[in-house]
Amino acid sequence: MQSRTPAGRAGRPRSAAADAAILGATRQALVELGWSKLTLGDVAVRAGVAKTTLYRRWAGKNELVVDAVAELFDELTLPDRGSLAADIEGVVLQFAAILARPEARSGLMAVVAEATRDDALRERIRASIVERQKRLVLAGRARAQARGELPPEADARQAARTVDLIFDMVAGAVVHRTLVSAEPADEEWVHGFTRVLLSGLAAAPAPDGTETS
Repeated sequence: MQSRTPAGRAGRPRSAAADAAILGATRQALVELGWSKLTLGDVAVRAGVAKTTLYRRWAGKNELVVDAVAELFDELTLPDRGSLAADIEGVVLQFAAILARPEARSGLMAVVAEATRDDALRERIRASIVERQKRLVLAGRARAQARGELPPEADARQAARTVDLIFDMVAGAVVHRTLVSAEPADEEWVHGFTRVLLSGLAAAPAPDGTETS
C-alpha cells in the first residue's frame, strides 16, 4: 500500500505511526458505530492519542473520514493479466471488493452527501481519492499502448480528457452498481461491463442474447 500523509496544519513534524493509528481507528469506528455516531473523541481513544492530536491534523470529522477512506483506495493495484480487458477486469474487481467493505461504503457515502453543500470537502475528495486513483488509468493506458492494443495520443489535452472520461465511466458504474443499486459487481458483471467499455454499445448483447455487430 502506498503511504500517504493527510493534509494538515503547520506545526510540529507529523508522526506516521500516529497517522496510521488514527486512520485505522477511524475505519474501525465506521464499522462499529457508523457515520452518525462516530466522534473525534472516540477515534482518539481507539488510536491511543490525545484529541488535540486529531485537531492538529484534521479540521473535523468529514476530512478525517475522507483520508481514512482514501487510504483504502491506495490499496488498488494494476495487475498485469496479459491484455487491456483482463487488466481492467482485475482493477474493477478490486475496486468493487473495497466498496463492499462496510468502512468504505458508509464512509464514502457519508462524505459524498456532505460534500453536496461543502465545496472544500468536495475538493478534498477529488484530490485525495479521484486524482490519486487516476494513476491506474494512466498506467493501464501506457501498458496497453506498449502492447499495441491502443494507439498513442499526440494531443496531451485530449489524452487528459480521455483519462478523465475513462475514470468517470469506471468509477461511476461501479459505485452505482454496488452502493446505489446494491447489486454485486461479480466476475460476470465486470466482464460484461468491460466489454461494453472497450467496444461500445455495438458490442452489447441483443435482447435475444446474441451480440450485435
